[in-house]
Amino acid sequence: MPILIVASHPEDWPFNLPDIQVVDEWSYITSSEYSELRNTRVFNLCRSYKYQSSGYYVSLLAEARGHKPLPSVQTLQDIKSQSLVRLISEELDELIQKSFSPLQSDEFTLSIYFGRNLAARYDRLSRQLFNLFPTPLVRVKFSKTKDKWSLRSVKALSGGDVPESHRQFVAQAAEKHFASRSTPKPKASRYRYDMAILWDPTEAENAPSNEQALKRFCKASGKLGIWSELITKDDYGRLMEFDALFIRETTSMNDHTYRFARKAANEGLVVIDDPQSIARCTNKVFLAELLELNEIRTPHSVVIHRDGLEEVGRTITFPCVLKKPDSSFSVGVVKVKSVDELMEKANEFLGESDLLVAQEFLPTEFDWRITILDRKPLFACKYYMAPGHWQIIKQEEHGRGRYGKSETLPIELAPRKAVKLALKAANLIGDGLYGVDVKQSEGNFYIIEVNDNPNIDHGVEDVILREELYERVMQVFLQRIEKQKSGYPIGEYA
Repeated sequence: MPILIVASHPEDWPFNLPDIQVVDEWSYITSSEYSELRNTRVFNLCRSYKYQSSGYYVSLLAEARGHKPLPSVQTLQDIKSQSLVRLISEELDELIQKSFSPLQSDEFTLSIYFGRNLAARYDRLSRQLFNLFPTPLVRVKFSKTKDKWSLRSVKALSGGDVPESHRQFVAQAAEKHFASRSTPKPKASRYRYDMAILWDPTEAENAPSNEQALKRFCKASGKLGIWSELITKDDYGRLMEFDALFIRETTSMNDHTYRFARKAANEGLVVIDDPQSIARCTNKVFLAELLELNEIRTPHSVVIHRDGLEEVGRTITFPCVLKKPDSSFSVGVVKVKSVDELMEKANEFLGESDLLVAQEFLPTEFDWRITILDRKPLFACKYYMAPGHWQIIKQEEHGRGRYGKSETLPIELAPRKAVKLALKAANLIGDGLYGVDVKQSEGNFYIIEVNDNPNIDHGVEDVILREELYERVMQVFLQRIEKQKSGYPIGEYA
């Protein structure tokens, strides 16, 4: 992918780096040579980013041309937002205090060059701030009041703002950033688009896709002209380099996965899991309400709060299942056998959430999982209960889980009623990738929950469709990227 440095004057970027072209701002804005470029990354280092200035228009026109500018117009607005700066200060408070605790002064200015600072001890804070305000060169000011440090302002810099003594470091930081792909991208012209696959190498067996599956996703996307790169939470500042984001890390509303999805969607990337799906699927209170209002059969479910505990204890059948709204991988889900046990566990859980879900317990040998993509069923699985346990996962010490066996089936061999019910439930969430858990009891089918980010592991969920499974997922990405590039909102198409 060609890289352009756009500066107010070419001398603002006095570095010679391989494969980097330096362009003055007016040439970039007015010349057809640049407006007709495709698959280009633009690093905007103009002297002014004020609204409707030439620097502002460099980022704005780069977005219109699909050139993935850094900083984006949204980032330029974020930098000017004092409310957002205060929010970021609170979010990074612990790291800020730790970073500056040795300082005796009451003010400090941190210069961040492509996510790095000259002093290695500030690297972590610099990376976090670069992720939140993705800008090549930025100056962040902090001040201390009553022994507490706070972030005061953020300013994007031009190449001309860099002190002479810092320039060699800037050249090294830039070179490292431009070469930062985890896997070198071949120069073959067949790659038309770029996809980021977000994963967490530390999730191990709890990851939604194992490493063998991730390699197959990358291979399948390559066949379609999409270059895929595995990224981690530290790559937030690089999102604008891509056309699509595929989240293969356990999602949560309260961590970086939702921020990645929201940022990517706001910047016009094709995203699975999209932020709306994450918000809807990761909260069991929402799901309970949604399924009931749409008359989708579930085990009898009750949303409970502290003042209604006694009433629930009198009316619900025991044993029942008590769930935290944001539980996953069976953590925060317990079976209670009596009113006393319900009270004990509910009071424990209510310390974290004002609402909980209590659900009728339906003992079964296995759960159906119907995996759906783009409103179409992909495959079905039987997930059997862990040995000697009532769930498919038995959580043990150190975060490890003991799983029951699984059996993957062609969707045609799954019960029709289960597939139909799963589709109806998933369609209430959106058109992303979902795993719908269905229980079969006494001839009836019940929705347990709709999961975003369902498991697709090599050797388990892919044993029937094999490579075709990965290709089908990537075909959906390709179709959506092409619709996005054509100027039509994704949501206008079924």
